[in-house]
Amino acid sequence: MMKNFSLVIAIVLLFQPCLASDNFTLYLVRHAEKETENKNPALTQCGKERARQLAVLLSTANIKSIYSTSYQRTLSTAAPLSNKKNIAIKNYDPKQLEQLSLHLKQRKENALIVGHSNTTPQLTQLLSQQEVVNISEKEYQRLYQVQFIEGNTLLTQLKQPHSCSHNK
Repeated sequence: MMKNFSLVIAIVLLFQPCLASDNFTLYLVRHAEKETENKNPALTQCGKERARQLAVLLSTANIKSIYSTSYQRTLSTAAPLSNKKNIAIKNYDPKQLEQLSLHLKQRKENALIVGHSNTTPQLTQLLSQQEVVNISEKEYQRLYQVQFIEGNTLLTQLKQPHSCSHNK
């Protein structure tokens, strides 16, 4: 019963636009499923499907900016929402997460940030000031929502429904 109530609250919060100027929401995801053969791999077919689903999921979230590392897999994950909303993707350095965290808090606008399995939980923790467990190399469904409401921070961890049985 409590889990269902929490899920309903999370869904309501996900789609509720922020009304006050200091209220904003950040969405953080790891890039979608990637090919394995090279250092800067493209997305798999499943990864491309997940990226498109993410764009649909966030299409009503009033996203004003999109951030991605400069790798092909993160840019390709951000691209469907970028194209749908006509928002240019801003690159960030995954080694400069504290600076990015400060920048995002100062901007005070809804944004999507696409990162990696080893950086997305770290950035989420910096933004939310809450402990965030690491995600495995095989996990692609996690979506973090960090809301800044009336000076308080609320972290909600969501799971994208898309899954690929043919991928590991």
